[in-house]
Amino acid sequence: MKFSEYKYERPDLDQAKAEFYGYIDAIKKADSYETVKENLDKLQALQNDLMTLQELVGIRASIDSRDEFYEAEQAFWDEHSPIVTEWFTDFYRAILNSSYLDQLKEDLPGTFFKLAENSLKSFDPKVIELIQEENRLVTEYNRLIASAEIEYKGKTYNLPGLGKFAQDPDRQVRKEVAALNSKFFADNQAKLDEIYDRMVKVRDKIAKDLGFKDFVELGYVRMDRLDYNRRDVETYRQEILKHVVPLDQELYARQAKRLGLDALKSYDLPLEFKEGNATPVGTSDEILANGVKMYHEMSPETGEFIDFMVDHELLDLVTKPGKQGGGYCTYIPGYQSPFIFSNFNGTSGDVDVLTHEAGHAFQVYSSRWIQSPECVWPTFESCEIHSMSMEFFAYPWMKDFFQDQEQKYKYSHLMGTVTFLPYGVLVDHFQHEVYEHPEMTPAERRATWRRLEKQYNPWKDFDGDEFLEAGGFWFRQGHIFSSPFYYIDYTLAQVCALQFWKRQVIDHDPKAWEDYLAICRAGGTLSFRQIVEKANLKSPFEKGNLEGLVNTIRDYLAAIPESDLV
Repeated sequence: MKFSEYKYERPDLDQAKAEFYGYIDAIKKADSYETVKENLDKLQALQNDLMTLQELVGIRASIDSRDEFYEAEQAFWDEHSPIVTEWFTDFYRAILNSSYLDQLKEDLPGTFFKLAENSLKSFDPKVIELIQEENRLVTEYNRLIASAEIEYKGKTYNLPGLGKFAQDPDRQVRKEVAALNSKFFADNQAKLDEIYDRMVKVRDKIAKDLGFKDFVELGYVRMDRLDYNRRDVETYRQEILKHVVPLDQELYARQAKRLGLDALKSYDLPLEFKEGNATPVGTSDEILANGVKMYHEMSPETGEFIDFMVDHELLDLVTKPGKQGGGYCTYIPGYQSPFIFSNFNGTSGDVDVLTHEAGHAFQVYSSRWIQSPECVWPTFESCEIHSMSMEFFAYPWMKDFFQDQEQKYKYSHLMGTVTFLPYGVLVDHFQHEVYEHPEMTPAERRATWRRLEKQYNPWKDFDGDEFLEAGGFWFRQGHIFSSPFYYIDYTLAQVCALQFWKRQVIDHDPKAWEDYLAICRAGGTLSFRQIVEKANLKSPFEKGNLEGLVNTIRDYLAAIPESDLV
């Protein structure tokens, strides 16, 4: 069955609720473990059914934000998903209070119980209306961003479509496009400020109504930080500042020299090579065909996976009018199907989708065996290990995509991983400041961003752009609006993925792929630190663990001659 044939019909939630609570009551009243297990299985099947319908709406609404039917269904789920969340918390409460808890712990993953506890901490019926408002605000932000129609050289582009010009070798083009991008956000500053200000206040109230000191505490619970805390993250930030920021400054200085510029402006940063960045060769269909070939040659497991994705039409890759920006991978449990969404725009990012998002998809495809829907995916920072590591495992096939630009792509990609780290930490640090001080005005938030930006990204020179100089860059970072605190995850995972890069490229460790497969199959049955240990990697939270890795990257990049980077 193809994705277009996956059936969506708005559920009768009254009927679903009666069925759901019937299973909960049976679990509570059970006089044998067999009865508990039988009703648990039925309840989890119903969970999967509801999650399937919600995922189908989310996917189809993002493919065409102008589709009135799915716009209405998205509004339905924005309103009702917090209500369904209440059912789930009642289910978790019944499990945690069950007299058969010891036997349940033998059958269910250990992470299930930690996740259940977090669900109880992060939800109460009294905050349903506030969560509904939060959902509406996220949808409002996404629609505003998707509505962008920017005229450039006689054509109309959305924000992702405009992005391809950011790497144009013509500096004037880069400057013009950067100004157009900035103008869209500046023109919508008042609306974006209003949306985010309401978000901060709503989230702060949710946290305090649930008994948390601030939304930072609730944010960590919502993000299921199972085995690390705020202090660990602070230690990690300092390691990034100490070891990674200096390397990035060296790399940008080399880039300026390569481009023949005295200094880089912010619109120069995306262009790493004077004759242009590496771009994939071929049409979108040809790029996908190379991806299929790559996964068939990589391993039997990845070959089976990519055939499933293509045969079921579970990839929507090309940008088009009305399509939401960005890229993602999600999972449709009722069909045991990953789904990959992206906006191809003719840059190397098109290939990154077929490695990064496919890494997510391969992981969840590999862990479909896990019955508990809560544990098919790992927690967010662990999910990103799979995606980012897949980018490096794909290195031997980059010649198929880039031909004689292969070396440029690899240099750019590796440089991009380490120049990203401080930005990712900046996004997280900013959110700590915002939610620790929810009384800040919009202007104070922008000033806070700019202060931290100068600390983590000291190389950014906005060339007199008043909007960006005043701290407006973060408006374009959708995670800040829709997924608070989901950004440090990328950097933690990147540090882990870079260790896989070192094992594969530098050390030629034959166990690297075996360890990667093992954590893909484990899915969400392990916490972040447990996954790091199972993969034979070093924790990003330990002082000193970054230093050796960063030095290896520095030496590797320094050994690549400029003659290979034209």
